[in-house]
Amino acid sequence: MHGADFIKDLAVIMLVAGVVTVIFHYLKQPVVLGYIIAGLIIGPYATPIPFISDENTIKTLGELGVVFLMFGLGLEFSLRKLAKVGATAFVAALSQIILLIWVGYEIGRFFAWNPMDSLFLGAMMAISSTTITVKALEELGLKKEKFANLIYGILIVEDILAISLIVMLTGIATTGQLEPVEAAMTIGELILFMTVSLAAGILLIPRLLNVVAKFQRKEMLLVTVLGLCFGFCLIVIKLEYSVALGAFLIGAIMAESRHIHTIEKLIEPVKDMFIAIFFVTIGLLLDPAIIWQYALPISIISFAVIIGKVVSCSMGTFITGHDGKTSMRVGMGKAQIGEFSFIIASLGLTLNVTSDFLYPIVVAVSTITTLFTPYLIRASDPFSTWVGVRIPSPIKNVFIQYSQWISQIRSDNQLRSDIRPFVRRITFHVFVNACIVIALFLSATKLFTIVNDYVDTSHLSWFGESYQQGLMWAMSLLLSAPFMFAIYRKLEALGLLLADVRLHSGNYSESDRAAIHQLFAQLMPVLAIIALLILVSALSSSILPPAGMLIVVAVLMASVIYLLRKQLVKIHAKLQIALTESFKENSQNSPPQ
Repeated sequence: MHGADFIKDLAVIMLVAGVVTVIFHYLKQPVVLGYIIAGLIIGPYATPIPFISDENTIKTLGELGVVFLMFGLGLEFSLRKLAKVGATAFVAALSQIILLIWVGYEIGRFFAWNPMDSLFLGAMMAISSTTITVKALEELGLKKEKFANLIYGILIVEDILAISLIVMLTGIATTGQLEPVEAAMTIGELILFMTVSLAAGILLIPRLLNVVAKFQRKEMLLVTVLGLCFGFCLIVIKLEYSVALGAFLIGAIMAESRHIHTIEKLIEPVKDMFIAIFFVTIGLLLDPAIIWQYALPISIISFAVIIGKVVSCSMGTFITGHDGKTSMRVGMGKAQIGEFSFIIASLGLTLNVTSDFLYPIVVAVSTITTLFTPYLIRASDPFSTWVGVRIPSPIKNVFIQYSQWISQIRSDNQLRSDIRPFVRRITFHVFVNACIVIALFLSATKLFTIVNDYVDTSHLSWFGESYQQGLMWAMSLLLSAPFMFAIYRKLEALGLLLADVRLHSGNYSESDRAAIHQLFAQLMPVLAIIALLILVSALSSSILPPAGMLIVVAVLMASVIYLLRKQLVKIHAKLQIALTESFKENSQNSPPQ
């Protein structure tokens, strides 16, 4: 009886995991590690007794664990937190990922592993564990410290970069190589998709959840949240992206709802169950014989992960203006690998491009680095003091002068610091609106392809292909008009701001002042719109009508857009207000940190 076997397997997993995690709790070790050990205990390699009847079904449940794991990470994602740590998060995360991918690849080649194994090893070593790091900081009572907020920001950036890395690894595994142009296109498409999904989702999803929450029925809210989660994941799969990306994005969108704390409480038991199964399935694949056979690579990789992450994250934090003690705390708090490494390892096995020994090696490295994490965090202050005493004076003076130089830059350039927030905000708005315009034209291209491939249009022979292209391009242009107006107005404001900064720095005649204002406030927006139209025309070349018809369509749509300009501006203003209100609502309902 398949049903009875499934219940038996689930009972064994939950009972053993429960006992082991209680023991780990008393030993003050991460619960995640307990799940992996539980999987090892009931796995096919540790004992001759077959505890699990159907591993495939358990692995399927484990894949649901990936969805809930990424969904949970998305719920913890905060655009405001990311903005606070700013450049530090990007510099530290990027330096860590680049260094560890290179180190991992070189380690793999040193052991004569094939290039794909070496590349995947580097990717697995590059991403720290959000779950393990947060759990360790919670258990040590350091969750609200300054360095902890920096770690959270770095982890958020890492999560985003890790998803990009998964997409790129999928492309490499499928084609065997990744050209620079293809890599740029892949990353560009991913950024476009994420930007539009977040903007549209934050505009729609929180409002839908508000309607459902009015019924004050928790099961309705839970079912709606799960339906949106899996529905969006399905869309992402259809677009040939990773399910992990879909789960993370929909979680990040729901994180902007005013009901986020209720959602987290409702989803937590379900999430914990499937995440437990996910980590248990990792332990099921852990073969002690392979670990013993590859003891030397495991030791070297573990050492490289700890040293590489401490050095890269500490230096990345320091060069962005933080003191040595804080930088060391950040570096030593991130010296482990975890859930994303397992996802990347599973990807390699699913695509049949990595060797079987790589997965248990990564699990073993994660186990070792997880054990060291709380001790490294505790030792960060004494170690930074020890390093500070023994570092040579010339080097110490260089570091001190660098820190003073960064502080001087921040304090002296008051004018730039006054306008920087406005410049950032306007630039961000322009970027989001441009992404929406590009997405609308690309969607029209996709729709045109679907209609021609799957819909019989033979009875519309009188309506030629060029007319269909003209109609699709005109519709795309009309739908994009509110966002193009917004881009023009934002760039016009930015131009005036930059012109004032330029005029403030020197003495100019009235004619020169007028010319500078005209250059920045009028020419810059016009050139930007022209460049955007050229870009979308190139990207949507399949729906671009012939030259003669294009001119007619352009003139006609320009006339329509001009006549409707006030209504189009109002439409965009309402959308922007609604989007801003979504952020404000969530900010006002967030508990104090």
